Amino acid sequence: MVSEEGTGHVQNSPHIAVEVGSPVVAFYNEIKTDIEHVTVEDDPLKWSNAHKTAILIIVSAGSMIAGLAVSIQNPANAQIQNDLQASASEISWTLSIFILVQGLPGLIWSAISEIKGRKFVYISSVALFLVASAMVASSKTIGLVIGMRALQAIGSSALMSIAAATLADIYEPHERGTKMGIYYSAPLMGPALGPILGGVLTQSLGWRSVFWFITICAGVVLLALIFIFKDTFRKERSLTYQNVLQIRAKEGELQHQHLDKSSHAFSVTDKPAQHTLECIASPQPIGEANSHTVAHASSMEDVDVSLADVNPFPPLRKILTRVNNLVILFASGLIFAFSYSISYTCSRTLSEYYGYNALQIGLVLLSSGTGSICGSLLGGRWSDRTIAKLKQENGGSSYPEMRLASTRPAMGFLPPAIIGYAWVCEKHVHVAAICLMLYLAGFLSTWIYASTLAYIVDANPGRSSTIVATNSVFRCVFAFVAIEVAIPIQVAIGDGGLYTIWGGIMIIMEVLTLTVFYKGKKWREACEEKDGRESQ
Repeated sequence: MVSEEGTGHVQNSPHIAVEVGSPVVAFYNEIKTDIEHVTVEDDPLKWSNAHKTAILIIVSAGSMIAGLAVSIQNPANAQIQNDLQASASEISWTLSIFILVQGLPGLIWSAISEIKGRKFVYISSVALFLVASAMVASSKTIGLVIGMRALQAIGSSALMSIAAATLADIYEPHERGTKMGIYYSAPLMGPALGPILGGVLTQSLGWRSVFWFITICAGVVLLALIFIFKDTFRKERSLTYQNVLQIRAKEGELQHQHLDKSSHAFSVTDKPAQHTLECIASPQPIGEANSHTVAHASSMEDVDVSLADVNPFPPLRKILTRVNNLVILFASGLIFAFSYSISYTCSRTLSEYYGYNALQIGLVLLSSGTGSICGSLLGGRWSDRTIAKLKQENGGSSYPEMRLASTRPAMGFLPPAIIGYAWVCEKHVHVAAICLMLYLAGFLSTWIYASTLAYIVDANPGRSSTIVATNSVFRCVFAFVAIEVAIPIQVAIGDGGLYTIWGGIMIIMEVLTLTVFYKGKKWREACEEKDGRESQ
């Protein structure tokens, strides 16, 4: 028997054996550690800072437009209702359907991106978004508007679901907090600027100009993706691609075994004929103490992996069966639901009790958007600083849960800020107080969210696009529910009661986040150990 074993620095490598008369009898079932640092050609982690910054700007711009598409319509709702003779319920659906649908297709887009690459998905999705936006702008019926808004959401969902994965492709973990903060400030600028831009465009050019503006912006991003963006995806660093590749290799193994039995010609001298199979099945040392090996790049060229192999549910199951993921995704969904609820209900409060028009409402809501952007930028930077400090205190070793320590400074102030907002609205005090509370609520909630977003990427190496897409599903479903129930609750118990409840919900969110901080490492390692046993 001819056998190969990984060298001493490939930890826990399974024994790979090639026996006379039989094909490979042991095989990697899953790559478990440090897949993000597998050696690849044209390594995106080693690209120049200017190149990385260009990618960051492009994906951030795309995400900003996706965020803008949610709220820019709001000032135009009255015109749309009159022009298309729509009901208030139908107008509500144009917003609700966008929020709900935007989260769901992200799982499909992320799975495709793990096979065909990020650039293919970006171009396809932005082109779809562009066409749908143009269709909304030229719609003659409210039914077509609702349908095209859903299609818009499908196109925009890729930008929201895999942009963070793109940043994980090009930035090391110790840089991600800052870069995620910069990136996440972009989609926050959309809801902040949307009401203002929508108000100006609607009052000067009519409601259709709002969607033509979105169409033009999408066209600019599409051109940047085609001519400037360079794909960051590397198949060697994708668990999805590797698992599909291994299925293909096993199918080839069975075919080889069948041919071998029919010809009886297999011998140890036939080893060169099996070069492709052995390249796929045999571990190659990477050089890191805790690294496992993936299929060699040259062998991947011989294996056909197509969109027919895309199935987002197995990796989704892997993510949702890990307790640390499930808890932090729930916490993330609560933050996002709160953000949508406060912007949605604040518009109604300012309109009914302060007599503000669409432009004035947009200017007030800008304080929430400004706070969110500042919280994202500063929270992300603080997140990187915190993990660097804890890593040094831990003897140079770090783990993903350390990042969540950076959320603690904001936790003590967030519930009081929300309750403060509740009662300044309830008592109809001067609008300056509302602006201050909106700023604080946006700043503090996004400070926490910036770290949780970076954490879910760090805690799921090799599955960054899938976990971010799953996060988008949680966010959008929670936001949809929050918007649907917000107005009835606001009418029933007022802003005071509604946002006192939200203050309590944010305490629950903080408890969930702290639970992952203290218990997440133990949960995550237990799941990794279980996955390792199942793969053997």
